[in-house]
Amino acid sequence: MSSKVYNFSAGPGILPTEVLQQAASACINFDDLSLSLLEISHRSKNFEAVMEEARELAAQLLGLSAGWKVLYLGGGASLQFAMVPYNLLTNDGFAAYVNTGVWATKAIKEAQVLGNVKVIASSEDNKFSYIPRGYEIPTDADYLHLTSNNTIFGTQMKSFPKSEVPIVVDMSSDIFSRPIDGNQFSLIYAGAQKNMGPAGATLVAVREDILGKTGRKMLAMLDYKVHIKGGSMYNTPPVFPVYVCLLTMRWLRDNGGLPWMAQRNKEKSECLYAEIDRNPMFVATVPKAEDRSDMNACFLLTKPELENEFNALWKDAGISGITGHRDVGGYRASMYNALPLDAVKTLVEVMKSFEQKFG
Repeated sequence: MSSKVYNFSAGPGILPTEVLQQAASACINFDDLSLSLLEISHRSKNFEAVMEEARELAAQLLGLSAGWKVLYLGGGASLQFAMVPYNLLTNDGFAAYVNTGVWATKAIKEAQVLGNVKVIASSEDNKFSYIPRGYEIPTDADYLHLTSNNTIFGTQMKSFPKSEVPIVVDMSSDIFSRPIDGNQFSLIYAGAQKNMGPAGATLVAVREDILGKTGRKMLAMLDYKVHIKGGSMYNTPPVFPVYVCLLTMRWLRDNGGLPWMAQRNKEKSECLYAEIDRNPMFVATVPKAEDRSDMNACFLLTKPELENEFNALWKDAGISGITGHRDVGGYRASMYNALPLDAVKTLVEVMKSFEQKFG
């Protein structure tokens, strides 16, 4: 077996080695304080500097203009499924949602608890294997909710609709994977554990002028305005995950930013999809290239009876985490930002070897 493990896990995902090393060091001695990052007060100047820089770097990477506020909260994207409608859906209005998979479905169900929801487009009719296009956005909706990347089914929005309606986007699994103009949205949220940090922190970027219009009396812990006023520290924030997010964003910035990352991710996804399409032993679950995710490539064996043989090959090559989600089956190779191209090349060689032995 190879001594190197290639981590294709769908989440929590791989992080850069240097980020892990820096984070480990901070757990022993942070800022030469002879104290662990895990021990210092979140109200200390040392951590306040971390939080401020983490907010500023996220805004820079997303290209946000004035009027935006960046938050780091707990609860994952799942809590945002509720916080978004709680803060944006008016008592007499409705929200528009595009359903492209499991996480979008869960977001829809949470919003329906709070008010009226219209699903204006869906790919559920074909097992979420494509991205809907050409749908009409109601001009009187309180907001439009999108999910940019779908980890379970392997689809990704390569472009976004334009609308005067505030657009909310869940970017949990492709945040910081490519350059975007964040200003085309009104709210962006992402669980950190795919591309920017460990589980436990959730990035929320919101245009402040869309808040405070629901007509409902707000619970403090669910109110974005409360968290903005408290600088993401209305309650004790997820200190360690925020710090690791900061380290990851520094790594991104120092290596060439999102253009560099987009090229790196393109090379990985093109390498793997080319082999899936070439190799008769495999078939992609997403047929159209324009709908395929650069983050999560999902594929099936054309001879399912050889599953044990293929599993033995990739495990022997030091590959981890490519078993597909139970809703889809087959395999899922998650190629998040920190995954090196060598990992994908190793998987491709395994696929070629599988074809030679059993094709």
